[in-house]
Amino acid sequence: MTMRWILAAGLAVALASVTLPVAGCSTSEPAASAAANPACDPKARPANMDFVLKDMHGNDVRFADYKGKVVLLNFWATWCAPCKSEIPAFVKLQDKYRDQGVVFLGFSVDDPVDQLLPFAAEYKMNYPVLVGDGRDDVQDAYGPMWGVPVTVFISRDGKICKRHLGEGKLEQFEKEIQSLL
Repeated sequence: MTMRWILAAGLAVALASVTLPVAGCSTSEPAASAAANPACDPKARPANMDFVLKDMHGNDVRFADYKGKVVLLNFWATWCAPCKSEIPAFVKLQDKYRDQGVVFLGFSVDDPVDQLLPFAAEYKMNYPVLVGDGRDDVQDAYGPMWGVPVTVFISRDGKICKRHLGEGKLEQFEKEIQSLL
């Protein structure tokens, strides 16, 4: 019986090593085949916009308020090096595309507010930082999540067009944003 568990654990580690993003590597996966429209497949699944979360200042943030906008929902953590690396790109892109109806939402997966406030100030985060600790329901709705960072691209019509797994670069995110405008 023990040998079976050791073998199962070994296989799980091997599978994880070939399927999970490696720090510094990234993978973009379309929500569905984009043959008809390179921006977003018309058959892409709808995003759950029924959530209300607290931001780091204690304010309610209603996902439904962002219907009609391009939303980049970024799942991240303060301890995550690739997350820290891509936040400056999000800040620049939020400044550049805000007036065109693009909104970034930062979903901190497990950090308490007392860590989020100084972190957001240090990184000059200019978009809502959501407190996600204890909100596995949101991660489940946009997942599966096998690690962070994960950025979900939601079209103006509320469809999940793309999920970007791992660290991304400014140029890549900008290209994907432009395809949804």
